[in-house]
Amino acid sequence: MCWRAAAERLRYTIPEELGRGSLVGPLARDLGLSPADLPARKLRLASAAKRQLKYFTVSGESGNLYVSERLDREEMCGEAASCSVSFEALVQNPLNVFHVQVAIQDINDNAPRFLQDNFQLEINELTSPGARLAVGVAEDADVGSNSLQGYELEANGYFAVEVKESPDGSKFAELVLRRALDREREPSLRLVLTALDGGDPPRSGTAQLCINVTDANDNAPVFVQDRYRASLREDAPLGSTVLNVSASDPDVGTNARITYGFGKMPAKVLKKFTVHAESGMITLQEALDFEDTRGYTLLMEAKDGGGLVAQCKVEIEVLDVNDNAPEITILSVSSPVPEDAPVGTVVALLNVKDPDSMENGEVSCELSGEAPLSLVASSIGSYKVVTASALDPRHWCWRCRT
Repeated sequence: MCWRAAAERLRYTIPEELGRGSLVGPLARDLGLSPADLPARKLRLASAAKRQLKYFTVSGESGNLYVSERLDREEMCGEAASCSVSFEALVQNPLNVFHVQVAIQDINDNAPRFLQDNFQLEINELTSPGARLAVGVAEDADVGSNSLQGYELEANGYFAVEVKESPDGSKFAELVLRRALDREREPSLRLVLTALDGGDPPRSGTAQLCINVTDANDNAPVFVQDRYRASLREDAPLGSTVLNVSASDPDVGTNARITYGFGKMPAKVLKKFTVHAESGMITLQEALDFEDTRGYTLLMEAKDGGGLVAQCKVEIEVLDVNDNAPEITILSVSSPVPEDAPVGTVVALLNVKDPDSMENGEVSCELSGEAPLSLVASSIGSYKVVTASALDPRHWCWRCRT
């Protein structure tokens, strides 16, 4: 499927996992070229990001655009809501550039998966009905309706499951105690928790909950805050303090001794931060990159000596630093240029990008030198160098700067 969004821009949409050689679209026809035009116009693909070109190829005979490499949306774009590959289609005689974007649609090729097969939980026999236990998050690499949608719990007489949503949109399960426990009658429970996605048909993953009912330690730790917030610059040095979490427990002795730790979280988050078990101080232990991840949500736990656990969340915002210089790529140059070339003749094609975000990623481009040339923006990040007045038979030197 193809849309011509604006002059000199094309957009195609295809599902992921298409095989090599699958047709994306009739690129030449959509550009207004006939097969007879192709030898002279020399249709080809170009991109400043070379890895973008490995996924697609254009036929020199038909001008059709084909898949040349397996398209795994999750590998290419991770958890991003949208996924696309962008590049330029170049033609000669006359020289012109067209921006092409291929959107990669998700298919339900991944089932929800818990980070572990078994969860060991402890709950005191004096815990009141209505109490909640977080039991972690299942992951699903798919997005949209194919992503994780909810949880189901094996039927039992004590617990129900409710689905909660984090600020980042991820869904986690909470066990809700419906009836008072009695350790002497039933010291433990083994229940199956199922995670379901929204595909048709839905896919699922399971984990076993091993719930140990402990003897009377009648006060659980309580965090000072349910939710903490902090921010760190992406160039913060390793060892930087994020913040301190703090919890208290009105019990005495061993039952009041609190240790801090992380709850169940993805491994890539656990690599970034560490927490001091006694003080609750969270520090940075792996470099941040705003362009890779703009924020983290940490699930913190405070456990007392009797095994009761309190949880809170720490939301960490990563602040962008202008740590990337703009990059200029010359896609094509026409040299020499006839002295009788009309005003507006394309001399060169440029691509400019800056991997930083927001205002740090905004770039402006200008020409320096005495050449009678001007710079014209042709599409996002692409520019044409064109003649601005009549030429005379001299050698001209020009420079593009950002």
